[in-house]
Amino acid sequence: MVGSAIGRLEVWYAAECNGEWEHTYGIVIETLDNPGWRLRVDLAETTLRDVAFTAVNRETSPQDWIDCRVKDGSFQGCGGAGNLEEIITIFLGWAESYRGK
Repeated sequence: MVGSAIGRLEVWYAAECNGEWEHTYGIVIETLDNPGWRLRVDLAETTLRDVAFTAVNRETSPQDWIDCRVKDGSFQGCGGAGNLEEIITIFLGWAESYRGK
């Protein structure tokens, strides 16, 4: 799949919206105070709910780091102020590889 990380995330989200899922679940992107980003994607009632995810944890510097995992029924990714696109891309790499399985 080609396109920006945001465009690809929009496609994934739209595919999960079925008239019910989006009323209870969804995607949250927020800032952290260190500074950084957090991405949370609810996995309940999606094709990813029971799919194993290998955690990703990397710290190149105090400003360049990521920590992505599945916990409590959601994908949870955090990273430095310049790592939002990377966090989204990690989620999408996993999600797109399981689309329709």
